[in-house]
Amino acid sequence: MPSLRPSVLAASLAAALAGCALQAPPTADALRSEVLPQAPLPDAFRAGGGVSAAVADRWLASFGQPQLTALVDEALAYNADLRVAAARVEQAAGYVKVASASLLPSVGVIGLGGGKSGGGGGLDGIFLNASLELDVWGRVRYGSAAAREQLAAAEADFAYARQSLAAMVAKSWFLAIEAGMQRAIAKDSLGSSETLMRMADDRLRVGSGTALSSAQARASVGTYRDTLRQVELSREQALRALELLVGRYPAAEIAVADQLAPMPPPLPVGVPSELLERRPDMVAAERRVAAAFNRVGEAKAAQLPKISLTAGGSNVSSELIVLKDVSSPVWSLGANLIAPIYQGGALRAQVEIRSAEQKQAVAEYARAGQKAFSEVETALGTESILREREAILASTIRDNEEALKLARIQYQVGSADLRTVEQSQLALYAARTSRLRVQSEQLAQRTNLYLALGGGV
Repeated sequence: MPSLRPSVLAASLAAALAGCALQAPPTADALRSEVLPQAPLPDAFRAGGGVSAAVADRWLASFGQPQLTALVDEALAYNADLRVAAARVEQAAGYVKVASASLLPSVGVIGLGGGKSGGGGGLDGIFLNASLELDVWGRVRYGSAAAREQLAAAEADFAYARQSLAAMVAKSWFLAIEAGMQRAIAKDSLGSSETLMRMADDRLRVGSGTALSSAQARASVGTYRDTLRQVELSREQALRALELLVGRYPAAEIAVADQLAPMPPPLPVGVPSELLERRPDMVAAERRVAAAFNRVGEAKAAQLPKISLTAGGSNVSSELIVLKDVSSPVWSLGANLIAPIYQGGALRAQVEIRSAEQKQAVAEYARAGQKAFSEVETALGTESILREREAILASTIRDNEEALKLARIQYQVGSADLRTVEQSQLALYAARTSRLRVQSEQLAQRTNLYLALGGGV
């Protein structure tokens, strides 16, 4: 490689130091206005039901169940899926180091040692070489910036994975408690059905009943026994699911509370404009847009010439040939320029690919934003409906209890048949199980709302 004059090297170095200014990715406001042009944000969430105040973190404490908080901490420490997400963050951090390494000089050394025929010394020496690419067009800096943005996205993904895992543990916890309470209701209903069966058999023995009523009572007992087994299976499955989330062996032996937590009061939900900045998955989507933008800049800069500074030194000795001043090392300094001339359109195609990836990242950001708003509005609206349903079912249970009481009395005095009593009992069982399902779903929707709002664990 021919050496360049010092003036040329100085000019190249000055150009590298000045460099071309990198274009900044689109701002968050510009991005939102571009991807959501037909979705102007309201001043408050339309579904209502929340408080227009800043969203608070540490939402687990609102349920007032320390055992649930301990299980979430256990899951955050031992859940396998979360470890995978953590490994992705480490990988992204490694890519940042790789991408940034090109901004620093590259230094290499070669050592030689040999011998001549018949013994004795041969050619010995050491060669030292250093090179530095002058990032005039910003190719390396764009690549490094893209890697940093990808790391930020991975970190936000990890934060969202933590929040999602906490929400899954909470909902599994509520489901396991509900299953235990449903089992208690099924046992109670089975006991009532067995009592009716005994009454029907007693009436048949004394001659005031019928074989049909006795057979119907036995069939009803069998139905409730089958229902109890189904509920017990559901409970075991819920316990195993919870154990897997926290990293335990799925033995269906984890202890849960006997009763559901009371519904917390309405929570602060903030305003829609803050949602895109607060949710970690939205932060990750925004950082991916920035990373894709920088990759486009990297691909465009790759079409321009590369300029590098090189420096080298050597010190060689030999007994085979005579070298003058071997004790003094030889140094060289130079620069090279590599310009792409023709590569079959590969570089231009790479720009097109990166541009398409940027469009995809922007579209995914828009999709994530619409999903975020939908999740909040859905959770708020569902919670409001469930609150109304819970009140309706509470009243229905009272009415069914009274109806069952009267039906039992009428059956005992012979003014009503067994079918009337069984229908009243079935209606009461259905109302009790529905109310419990609604109460559990209320807590699950509150958990969904915390997650949708981006509140921290």
